[in-house]
Amino acid sequence: MTHTIGFVGLGNMGGPMAANLAKAGHRVTGYDLSPDARQRAARHGVAVAGSAAEAAVEAEVVITMLPAGRHVMECYWELTEAAPSGALFVDCSTIAVGDARVAADLAHTVGHRAVDAPVSGGVPGAEAASLTFMVGGSDAEFAEVEPVLAAMGRKVVHCGPAGAGQAAKLCNNMILGVSMIAVSEAFALGESLGLSHQALFDVAATASGQCWALTTNCPVPGPVPASPANWEYAAGFAAVLMAKDLGLAADAATASGVPAEFGRRAAESYAAFAQGEAGELDFSAIITTLRGDGK
Repeated sequence: MTHTIGFVGLGNMGGPMAANLAKAGHRVTGYDLSPDARQRAARHGVAVAGSAAEAAVEAEVVITMLPAGRHVMECYWELTEAAPSGALFVDCSTIAVGDARVAADLAHTVGHRAVDAPVSGGVPGAEAASLTFMVGGSDAEFAEVEPVLAAMGRKVVHCGPAGAGQAAKLCNNMILGVSMIAVSEAFALGESLGLSHQALFDVAATASGQCWALTTNCPVPGPVPASPANWEYAAGFAAVLMAKDLGLAADAATASGVPAEFGRRAAESYAAFAQGEAGELDFSAIITTLRGDGK
């Protein structure tokens, strides 16, 4: 079954996601503040609207992929008024759990349905339609949104009621941030002990140190050809976004009374690293701050 979809936020993640929806046969109208993003989307079968509200006017499904909670809240005030009654709102941004619940309440109040559906898999996953979606919403809302998300991802998980998708995403990215620092420290230690990158990778990748930060997004060039480390940490999942996600996780831990000591330390490390131009590098570039000799 195909749908008429409004898609707001056509950046590095949203652009490929909207393109995959169009490729799957959905009628997709998108909008982004960036002219370049709009042009790229148009080349991939996405009709371009003149505003966010215009993208939602005829939409059965309204998808947002935006940088932060404040952007989502600002857009929802506009989009919920513009969309036809009963539209299904799907926010794929990574925002605070509380913000996700407020956004869902806003949509429900004016007669729409709503789920939070943050993603994991980064730009490569968005381009390959292999993302994992973590969904918060009712059983009925999940049943409706699942086939739509399946056009953009490989796995769609119902995590619970509104906000549960964001909760799962923050926990997942706390694991990722801590593990990337651990992997980076291990490579820095290996270098100081005269161990080659390949030797350490060959051992850890098939031993108890195995993890995604090592085998998919290895922070040193060589062992994993597709890793951003091979291109001076360009593209991938930007450090500034990891800093944002870890900050949200740390805030959630505070609100819940969970110590999360290593998660907090990772949040502090990425917040410091992501200042300035380094923030646009892949998050694995944090290894450059963990070598005692500045290599």
